[in-house]
Amino acid sequence: MIPGQIIKGIGGFYYVKTETGIYECKARGIFRKDSLTPLPGDKVSISIINEENKTGSIEEIFPRESQLIRPAVANVNQIAIVIAVKSPQPDFTLLDKLLISTEQKGIGAIICINKIDLDEKAEYTSIIQAYEKSMYKVIALSAVTGTGFDEIELALRDKTTVFAGQSGVGKSSILNKILNSYVMKTGSVSDRIERGRHTTRHAELIELKSGGFVVDTPGFSSFEISGIEADELQNFYPEFREYIGKCKFTGCVHISEPYCEVKAALEKRVIDNGRYRRYVEFYNILREKQRKKYN
Repeated sequence: MIPGQIIKGIGGFYYVKTETGIYECKARGIFRKDSLTPLPGDKVSISIINEENKTGSIEEIFPRESQLIRPAVANVNQIAIVIAVKSPQPDFTLLDKLLISTEQKGIGAIICINKIDLDEKAEYTSIIQAYEKSMYKVIALSAVTGTGFDEIELALRDKTTVFAGQSGVGKSSILNKILNSYVMKTGSVSDRIERGRHTTRHAELIELKSGGFVVDTPGFSSFEISGIEADELQNFYPEFREYIGKCKFTGCVHISEPYCEVKAALEKRVIDNGRYRRYVEFYNILREKQRKKYN
């Protein structure tokens, strides 16, 4: 058996990248018995059925470091969340929800601000300041002028990165520019998959010359926080962490309590006001959900 990684799965076939090439594989029936579905990104071992035709069988799926549902992909260690300066206007509620989800899953995040060529007043700098206060790396980009693409190449190196963001922010333009410059020319996968047998769009890991993979996703129109209790929400804000446990009152959720260290940092502008307002909004939504659930 030889080790490899699934880079695409379509119609029950899985395309596994190994040191000796890419193999078209089926998965053993035992995985269905164990209710385990192979995913792009899975690290696996395969047996070779036909070396000339590059076909094989997936014999083992190794434990996953992470797993996303949308897109269905495993072992992602970074999410690049794309917003636009304008056209469409930035949806900071969606951005913060996606960031909470990355914190919840233990996956790193970078924020890409696209279309800065449309921002004559350089208003995007206020977005950079807000999210750098929140401990996130922010990259200003223009797919038109090429600004920021050297920086994003470094950020992607040796990572498996999913690109996510609301519809219309220019995610496809960013990916096309990255892929035209930095993608490996493996050849065989695209040729195999474009035979006409498979037409559904699925997640695919695309290898970069500099090391690492990128994965595209459909645009988000909405996204809901799930699996978090209201009192836990504070733990998913990196800018809160140094203050948690230092407030005067045990169990402080940093909203209405006096002598709160988070609110003191907010007054000193160490914490961004917009981020904090959305935190309060999310907290109240989660608390209301809990109230309805338990009543």
